Amino acid sequence: MAVAKKTILSESEAIVKLIDYLDENFSRAVEIIFQSKGRLVVTGIGKSAIIGQKMVATFNSTGTPSMFLHAAEAIHGDLGMIQKDDVIICISKSGNSPEIKALIPLLKRDGNQLIGISGNSSSFLAQQSDYVLNTTVAAEACPINLAPTNSTTAQLVMGDALAICLMEMRDFKAEDFAKYHPGGALGKKLLLRVKDLIEHSLKPTVSPDTAVKKVIFEISEKRLGVTAVVENNKVVGIITDGDIRRMLNDRDSFTDLTAKDIMTKNPKSTSSDTMAIDALQILENHSITQLIVIDNEEYKGVLHLHDILKEGIL
Repeated sequence: MAVAKKTILSESEAIVKLIDYLDENFSRAVEIIFQSKGRLVVTGIGKSAIIGQKMVATFNSTGTPSMFLHAAEAIHGDLGMIQKDDVIICISKSGNSPEIKALIPLLKRDGNQLIGISGNSSSFLAQQSDYVLNTTVAAEACPINLAPTNSTTAQLVMGDALAICLMEMRDFKAEDFAKYHPGGALGKKLLLRVKDLIEHSLKPTVSPDTAVKKVIFEISEKRLGVTAVVENNKVVGIITDGDIRRMLNDRDSFTDLTAKDIMTKNPKSTSSDTMAIDALQILENHSITQLIVIDNEEYKGVLHLHDILKEGIL
C-alpha cells in the first residue's frame, strides 16, 4: 500500500509540474493542428509509441482526424502514409534515440510541421521540431528510475491537453461525439430516441366506454402492462395492470365498470423525438415503468422501461 501510494503521488506531482512548462509552443501547436487541412500523424517508439496510439484514439474520437506511425516502421516503407498537409507529432522522452534521429530528417523533408513532445529540451528532437512541448519529469516512479512511468504519464496528459483544447476550438458537442461512438451503451445514450424503441411495438388502445373485461384483454394481448384510453384520437387517460389489481382488490364485481371509471387522467407522456436517456429519467423521477408517446396530440405508442433496459443504456 505504501509503494502504491508513493507511485500515485509521484505521478500526480509530475503531471502538476507540466503546467509550468506550457508556453507559446503549446498554443501554436494547437493552432497549427486546428488549421491543418491534412491529418495529425503521431509517431514514436517503445513506450512512447504506445502512448501515441492512445493519443490517436482520443484525437479521432473528438474530431481531429489522426493516424499512428511507428517510428521503426516509418523508415521501412510506412513514410508513404504521410501527406503534404499532415501535421506530425513525434514523442520521445530522451529525444535522442537512434530511431528518432534517423526519422526526423525524413519527416521534415517535405515541409510538414513537426511538433515534438520530449522530456529533454536540448535533445535532437527538440532542436529539430517547429514546436516543442516539454514533458520533463524529475525522475520515474520506478524505484530504479528506469521503467517509463512518470514520463509516459506526462506524455499522455499532454496529449489529452491538446485534444481537449481542439475540442473547445471546434465547439465539439455531445452530438458530435455520438457520431464517432455509435456502438455500445455510450452510443445508445447519445443517439437512441424514443421512436427507435417503439417502432415495432404494439399500441394498446381502448375507448373511455370500453368494458373493463375488454380492457383486461387489451392489456394482456399487447403485453405492455398498460393501455391508453383514447377519445376522438386524443389520449385522455391510461390504465395499467396495477390499476386492474387495485380495482379487483376493492370490488367483488366490475361488470358495470368501463375504462373511464378506473383510468388515470393526464398520464405522463413524452414525444417520439425524445432521447431515450431523457425518457428514462422521466420514468425514474416519477417511479413509473411506462410512458405514453404522443406527437402533436397523436398517440404513437407506449414506451416501457424494459425497452430501454434491453438496449443496455443503464
